[in-house]
Amino acid sequence: MAPSKNYYQTLGVAASATDDEIKKVYRQLAKKYHPDANPNNEKGSDRFKEIAEAYSVLSDADQRKKYDLMRKLGAFTGGGPGGFRTRSTSSPGGSRSGPTREEFDFGNLGGFGGIGDFFSNVFGKGGRRSAPVEPIEISADLPFRTAVVGGKVTVTVGVSEACPACAGSGAAPGAQVSQCTECAGRGMVSFGQGSFAVNRPCPACRGRGRIPSKVCPRCAGRGDVDINKRLMVTVAPGTRSGTKVRLKGQGQRDPTGGPSGDLLVTFQVLADRFFQREGQDLICTVPINFVQAMLGTKIKIRTVTGKKVILTIPAGTQSGQRFRIRGMGVEKNGKRGDQFVEIAIKVPDNVDESQEQVIKDLAGSLGLKY
Repeated sequence: MAPSKNYYQTLGVAASATDDEIKKVYRQLAKKYHPDANPNNEKGSDRFKEIAEAYSVLSDADQRKKYDLMRKLGAFTGGGPGGFRTRSTSSPGGSRSGPTREEFDFGNLGGFGGIGDFFSNVFGKGGRRSAPVEPIEISADLPFRTAVVGGKVTVTVGVSEACPACAGSGAAPGAQVSQCTECAGRGMVSFGQGSFAVNRPCPACRGRGRIPSKVCPRCAGRGDVDINKRLMVTVAPGTRSGTKVRLKGQGQRDPTGGPSGDLLVTFQVLADRFFQREGQDLICTVPINFVQAMLGTKIKIRTVTGKKVILTIPAGTQSGQRFRIRGMGVEKNGKRGDQFVEIAIKVPDNVDESQEQVIKDLAGSLGLKY
């Protein structure tokens, strides 16, 4: 038996619609039916609440998954196994009055192999759960050296903060503030699906529970303004591209006064002109001339820490030959890799006649053909 409401039908999308499609349709409908755009249209206000109710579930990946499954099970209607608790309202004197209300207890869905616990953990007893603020995800470029040795990097993220003009109330100076009639001042509304209910911030008062007679001109009644916040993020040694760091409470502000969301930073390590990484080892290429390769030499090599090391190049070194500098690679789990220096023998681009003759004489003495 299907649920009494079809959230997909409410938004006018298919059950296979993508998250982006659902978000696009919701924004169009919310703009059209928002109470601010329909001040004297009760039907428009009701339509807006239906749209907000549908989007609150379908925009949450976990809730959408459970909603789709429960539609198949018919759990909303009480037609299948499950526990419905009947509650009746009572007058101050204790006598029962008014209609009874059924609440679905997910914990009693024992016949579905643990699904009851699954739903109960997501929605809570009676199907109620307050949604946390979704985290913000950003990408940050990371210098190669910082990724290897660790350090800190500055990131900038766009978030909202309480409007300084109205201190987050959304009311213009001197405006009268009255209780929101949609949520009776609670700041939350319960979106029901038969015996299933989910609490969400009231769309009419934006979760504040009160509505001003005139909105703040600076934030247009939102109660918050957009800013760019700069944060210092700690980078662990040996960080690779794709590594994520979670900063608790550094994401979007909760307009209802709850905890702010988190910020997820994904690092992208920039390429370096001198170093390349192979596992925990670092590779660099150093050019030497053919005389140095033939006779041997000593050269200074830069390491990722900035320290320079004297490296001995033996006589007869070939191009592409590698030399190891121990302990100058990437640190991981208390162990550090090595740095390998790859030799590239560089020959002169142009030689004059006298130089050419000297080289020919040398080649002849060494028995080299040319």
